[in-house]
Amino acid sequence: MCFVAAEMERQGFNIPLLIGGATTSRVHTAVKIAPNYTRGQALYVLDASRAVGVVSNLLSDTEKEGFVATTKAEYKKVREAHLANEAKKNRIPLTAARSNPFQIDWKLYNPPKPTFMGPRAYSNYDLAELVPYIDWTPFFQTWELAGRYPQILSDNKVGAEAKKLFDDAQEMLHRMVKEKWITANGVVGFWPANSVGDDIEVYSGEPRIMKMATLHTLRQQIARDPSRDRAHTALADFVAPKDTGLMDYIGGFAVTTGIGEEESLAKYIKETDDYGRILVKALSDRFAEAFAERMHERVRKELWGYAKSEKFTPDELILEKYHGIRPAPGYPAQPDHTEKATLWTLMDVPRNAGIKLTESYAMWPGASVSGLYFAHPESHYFGVGKVERDQVEDYAARKKWTVEECERWLAPVLNYDPTAARAKVA
Repeated sequence: MCFVAAEMERQGFNIPLLIGGATTSRVHTAVKIAPNYTRGQALYVLDASRAVGVVSNLLSDTEKEGFVATTKAEYKKVREAHLANEAKKNRIPLTAARSNPFQIDWKLYNPPKPTFMGPRAYSNYDLAELVPYIDWTPFFQTWELAGRYPQILSDNKVGAEAKKLFDDAQEMLHRMVKEKWITANGVVGFWPANSVGDDIEVYSGEPRIMKMATLHTLRQQIARDPSRDRAHTALADFVAPKDTGLMDYIGGFAVTTGIGEEESLAKYIKETDDYGRILVKALSDRFAEAFAERMHERVRKELWGYAKSEKFTPDELILEKYHGIRPAPGYPAQPDHTEKATLWTLMDVPRNAGIKLTESYAMWPGASVSGLYFAHPESHYFGVGKVERDQVEDYAARKKWTVEECERWLAPVLNYDPTAARAKVA
């Protein structure tokens, strides 16, 4: 979106740019996107239900000027506060970060072997099986009802409204399952793998002679307090290094419950029923996350089997009490969306699951989830945070990109202004 905003500025646009979605925020919009588009105004919209009010203000002859001015002033304060906070954080060179990686004692580890290699498709998965794995808390957040499920249903302030919304959702959910409004398709794959530096090499089989692909990872560069935490983590740290001789593995997945969503909306929901349409889309999203949760459970206990004795409730799974992780490209542990392309090739996702990637590497249908599987019990979720130019240059070389191309894709996590950096070099 930073690139889109800059292009709109370059081409002389002055129309509003509305920003939303799971991988952005008000701070990101104010700090990274809005400064690229001074002719118009970039505005963060929490979800689709809020877009109507925002657009109404922008179209109003009496409200637009004040609304835009207020937004600009708010975003300026957000930027200043963010920059002041970031200035307090020290970052170190990539070479220093690499000298302090997350340490795993590989001598004590015997990598478990998955039950199959390569991709395996799961078509028309039973929706009823996914219902117990639905995380309802984000569902309420979609409607701007703050609180954790199920406690939110008895909340003094929003409990009554939450209960009504939940009852409506249950009725709609029952129909979606019984009448098969949507189709759940997915694909899971496993491959031999070893880390080499900050990259993960993926092999076609044993012996590990032919490299099928390389998964690139980014490393934390924020300075650590040596007395508490020496690690500067990258996802590659969770896969056995090639020079250990260990035969480790990595997994991938892509699931969707968005197939048939548009057809069901056209068939069952009136075009004027905004509430019903948002409800269906929100439930499709919840089903997709539930599908990812269920498949991860099957991977841990059955398909890869590195945690066969686990006995967690769906709620404990949602709270991530399990061993192993399933981080997604584009999210904190690997903020590069383009890494999805490698997964799509390895698993032939369009054919096996019916999910396509847009030119910006968003998944379509939208109710889709993808990511990697790491089995080591010490693997954990983390955020890369901001990266410096030395890592950008290194990452660009590893991915065979230009630095400018790398800066475009990593724009949300750059700890410097690319334009200013290039001007300084010139």
